[in-house]
Amino acid sequence: MSQALPHQAPPAASTARDLDAAAVQRALARWAAAPEAPWLHAEVARRMAERLPVIRSQPETVLQWWAHAGASDALLRQAYPKARQLLVEPTPALLARSSQAQAAPWWSARRWTGPGASTLLAADVPPAAGGLLWANMVLHAAVDPPQLLAQWRRALAVDGFLMFSTLGPGTLRELHALYAELGAGSPGAPLVDMHDIGDMLVHAGFADPVMDQEQITLTWATPEALLAELRQLGGNADPARWPGLRTPRWRQRLLRALAARAGADGRIAMRFEVVYGHAFNPPPRPVVAAQTAVSLDDMRSMVRAGGRPTRKHGPDTSP
Repeated sequence: MSQALPHQAPPAASTARDLDAAAVQRALARWAAAPEAPWLHAEVARRMAERLPVIRSQPETVLQWWAHAGASDALLRQAYPKARQLLVEPTPALLARSSQAQAAPWWSARRWTGPGASTLLAADVPPAAGGLLWANMVLHAAVDPPQLLAQWRRALAVDGFLMFSTLGPGTLRELHALYAELGAGSPGAPLVDMHDIGDMLVHAGFADPVMDQEQITLTWATPEALLAELRQLGGNADPARWPGLRTPRWRQRLLRALAARAGADGRIAMRFEVVYGHAFNPPPRPVVAAQTAVSLDDMRSMVRAGGRPTRKHGPDTSP
């Protein structure tokens, strides 16, 4: 389901999230040390790449925001073989990883073909740096989404195109229900609804935002495999999570409860709501003065012309 969003008034209050920034940084550190990006990120990147035909222009520079975790480099190189790729990372550790990945050996064909790629910290991206900003599975990890959207707009060239994906509030509802039954606190931070994201896009100055979402169901053979993958996806950054350390007894209780939810095939299913969005960066709007002065002669001319000003070719002889 796709929905075009009309221009709306900016939200009255900040929509910054109550998120544990330290927990987010720990998740980024795990991504930097992991052998590869989370599988779900790569799958969402593939699905989002199927939407690229909506972009008719060919960007000279593509900004891959949080490039390593986005798992989209090969897809974007294939879609835009002539474009320069700018890999943007949130931390020095992820920047070093992406820089090392781009350092092709002297005998690699990639070293001698195409415009190549550069790496940069997100804080150092200059204004109007690219014609396409691609942010796969990034926004749900942002402590301040409106601030991030404003940063994306500054990084895009005029008439540039934003494409992004994020997790929506329908994600892992089965796990939230299970934690509620166990009286175990929150298993994950609340996620932002796609309509609220659309409002943020308009407030940030983007034009013609379009949002849609789909449900992806993943299954696991064991509770241990499920918990390991959820940790790889980022872990729990909710400040309202259980405040103390969990005991081995608690873990065994959780594993039994998860195993009891297995289907007839013996696998445990969890659903993820994936939200997709795209929008344009329009030219700056001209500043309109609070007061406009119109001469009496021009006003009379507009009245005679039914509201339209007329050009005078001689003296006004009308009574």
